[in-house]
Formats: sequence, C-alpha cells, structure tokens
Amino acid sequence: MSYIIDIYNNKTEYTKNLLDYSLFVSYFPLLVAGPIERAGHLLPQLKVKRQFNYLQATEGLKQILWGLFKKMAIADLCAGPVDSIFTNYETLPGSTLILGAFLFSIQIYCDFSGYSDIALGVSKLFGINLLKNFNYPYFSRDIAEFWRRWHISLSSWFKDYLYIPLGGSKGGTWMRVRNTFIIFIISGFWHGANWTFIMWGALNALYIMPSIIMKSNRRSLNVVAENNLLPSLKEVVQILITFTLTMFAWIVFRANDISTAISYIFGIFNTSLFSYSSYFSHQLIFLLITFLVIVEWIGRRNNFALEYFGKKLYRPFRWLFYILLIFIIASLTQPNITPGFIYFQF
Repeated sequence: MSYIIDIYNNKTEYTKNLLDYSLFVSYFPLLVAGPIERAGHLLPQLKVKRQFNYLQATEGLKQILWGLFKKMAIADLCAGPVDSIFTNYETLPGSTLILGAFLFSIQIYCDFSGYSDIALGVSKLFGINLLKNFNYPYFSRDIAEFWRRWHISLSSWFKDYLYIPLGGSKGGTWMRVRNTFIIFIISGFWHGANWTFIMWGALNALYIMPSIIMKSNRRSLNVVAENNLLPSLKEVVQILITFTLTMFAWIVFRANDISTAISYIFGIFNTSLFSYSSYFSHQLIFLLITFLVIVEWIGRRNNFALEYFGKKLYRPFRWLFYILLIFIIASLTQPNITPGFIYFQF
C-alpha cells in the first residue's frame, strides 16, 4: 500500500525491475511480522551491488543473538505462567493476576522486539539495513514517548498514511483528538477482528489524550537519564506510571473477550492483591528479567543493547558475555515446546 500511495503522491519512483519489486514485497525477514519497510528505504538498497561487510555482519550476529535471548530465554519462559494465569484467573488471587499482567508485558515485548532484532540482524548479513522497530519502550516517561518507541514502523506508517491525510494536528484540538482516536482504534482493529483489540486501542487513546490536549506529547524526546548512569526519582516515577498503564492495557489485549478483561482487572483489586502467590517461586524468570533490564538500560543509547557491550568490553570479556548468552539460550530451549511468535497471528 505504501509503495502505491508514495508513487501516486510522487514521493518515490516505481521500479522497472520485476525482480527488485518481487524481492521488496516478499523479503523473508519482514514477511510475517515486520518491521514494515517503505519502498523509498528498502528498494534502493536492493538495486545496488552489495558486498560482504565484516563489521556489519558481526553487528548482525550480535543483534540476532540478543533477539534469540529475548525470545527463547525470556518470552518463551514467560509463556507457560502467563497462559496458566490467564486461563485460571477466576480462581487466582489478585497478587497472581498482577504478576500475570506483568509477565505478559515482558513476554510480548521480548517476543516481538526479539523477532525484530533477528530480522534486522539477518538483513545486516546481506548488507541491508532495516528500520529500527523498538527503542527501549519500557523506559518511556509518558504514553506518547512509549508509542514513539514501540513498533515504530507501524506507528510511523499510521502517522504518514492516515493521521496526516486526516489533517494531523493542524485543525485545532478537536481534530487532534478525533484523529488520535481514529489512529488508535484502527491500530487495534489491525491486530484482529476482536473487541478486545478495539478496546485496547481506545484505552491507549484515552491514555494519550491529556498530552494531546495540553500539547505536551513531544516533551520526552531525549534518552532517559541521557547523561547519567541512573534515572532521577522523578524519571523513575514517570517510568513506573507509564509501565503500569501500559501493563493494564496489555490485560485487555491478552484477554479472550471484553468480559474476561474486565473480570481479570476487577479480580486484581481486592485484599488478595497482598497475598503470597505460588507463581513467585519462578525465581529464574525474575532473575532473567532483571538481567534483561540491566543490559538494556546500560545499552539504551545504542541501536540495540549488545551494540554497547560490543564496543566497550575488552575482547575476552566480550566473548565470555556472548558465550553466557548462548549457554542460557541453549539450556532453556525445550525441543518439544516451541511457542510461536505472538505477532505471527496478526
């Protein structure tokens, strides 16, 4: 669609080479779950002669490794408890339900961003640079920043081909509000013909409304704690609030229907929220999530987390770090249990 629309609007030239066009629309790393590439970015790379670039290839391998770690060591490990909690939510205490929402938030991020890292890494082996699709979204300080960092290729696609043609933000507050709701509801519908996705989109639209109305949605454009090792107390509070709001929206996204989502959320807010959950015994999951957060926080200024470690660590430590990741992936992989990528269904 973007290829045809860009040609119609004279933003790109059509390609006369059927092979280049066929490769563009069927390029295998992108075919199932993205990132969503534009013709103006990918087609020119397909037209030029590519030569093997050792540095680009090693960067690709590092990104593939980090993507595999996020998918196979964390997302797949979270899948079991998440499925169990969301299936049996009616009989579980509030503490377990909030844990299920938290683990699903981690699962969907590691699953989808892991896939994107693998796709970008594989493309680098071929000398092709794809668009960055995730930019450490759970370190966002507000919802507007979250959506600039989550599934970037889809968000920018809707902005360029729907939000701006609808008038964008040029027509005053009412037009900004209307167009924002349209974008988020269609984004929800894009995920599937289920009312939970529509409600998820509408909920995120409500989240972002205060910043749209007050014109503060472009406030957090820099990297969090850009010049510091640790965030300020204000930034910590902002990140926690943003993550909590996003986590509750993910409950709606994950639920089978609206009534289940509402029952699940209401099940959280009672005295059982402060009870002990047997699911807290999954210490390995929390250890790996802590490791993930530390690595991504340290590497948050880079295109992907391992890029930082590849530049800063001495070679022996760097290789030990890579070997550790490979060992974790290999030891946690269960041959008979291979959950697919979540976004393959959309």
